[in-house]
Amino acid sequence: MLLEVRNLEVEFRTREGVVNAVNGVSYSVDEGETLAVLGESGSGKSVTAQAVMGILDVPPGRITGGEVLFQGQDLLKLKEEERRRIRGRRMAMIFQDALSSLNPVLSVGAQLGEMFIVHQGLSRKDARTKAVELMDRVRIPAARERVGDYPHQFSGGMRQRIMIAMALALEPSLIIADEPTTALDVTIQAQVMELLAELQRELNMGLILITHDLGVVADVADKIAVMYAGRIVETAPVHDIYKAPAHPYTRGLLDSIPRLDQKGQELYAIKGLPPNLLNIPSGCSFHPRCPLAQDVCTTDEPPLYEVSATRRSACHFWTEAIRG
Repeated sequence: MLLEVRNLEVEFRTREGVVNAVNGVSYSVDEGETLAVLGESGSGKSVTAQAVMGILDVPPGRITGGEVLFQGQDLLKLKEEERRRIRGRRMAMIFQDALSSLNPVLSVGAQLGEMFIVHQGLSRKDARTKAVELMDRVRIPAARERVGDYPHQFSGGMRQRIMIAMALALEPSLIIADEPTTALDVTIQAQVMELLAELQRELNMGLILITHDLGVVADVADKIAVMYAGRIVETAPVHDIYKAPAHPYTRGLLDSIPRLDQKGQELYAIKGLPPNLLNIPSGCSFHPRCPLAQDVCTTDEPPLYEVSATRRSACHFWTEAIRG
């Protein structure tokens, strides 16, 4: 197994109280496999990824439990210098806002080349050559002429390609892509996702794709983990999720996707709002919004029930959820 996250817990200590951002999250991804992590904003997707990468803001964030096994090694037990050597070289992250993630006063060539200077000891000239090769690889037109340009001189889609190139620079075994198509139009979204999938196949990388958009992952993911209120509520192969979700929250996410056969109909929306993580509801955290909720849901937190050999659902009434 390339990466295995076991019972990860993360909290943030604030003036208002303790925010339980990640509550016992477990998932795994293997070489050449794509795991999509889905959920609304605030569900804990990005915080989990930051904890895995070792870039969580500490304080106020704090990992309070669990393991992050990367190629069999628990990253949480390593010193910061050891974690730093792994980042970039063996695992990398693509952030959702390319403009704010790139340094505005350095050319993209300098930023791409820095990876090779720091990790491989190349000269600035050789690093620039490598930067051009990377820009060509992610299909940025006229790479040799544009390597000296600055981030603001590129479109949103091109900046996201530069972020992908930066993540791929040292050909890591694992890439975490955090909302890589945010703020891009639909056509550019499809191009970016197609590029990511193609490069993943070429390098046989593991890919964790964090998103709130089920439509983005349909063609690229192998399996899906759905998060709600800092917890995994369903895991399954991608086709099982789309065919028959085993959790009411997953079904709500699917039903909220616009469909061509529903022209003129009101778009479905899950009732209510995600819970305040300072005060997560007792029992099943989704019960205030759930159409299947019964008394047991308000008092007993559901475990991840085994729906089949390859899927789990944290719903007391998962059989009813599957039937829809």
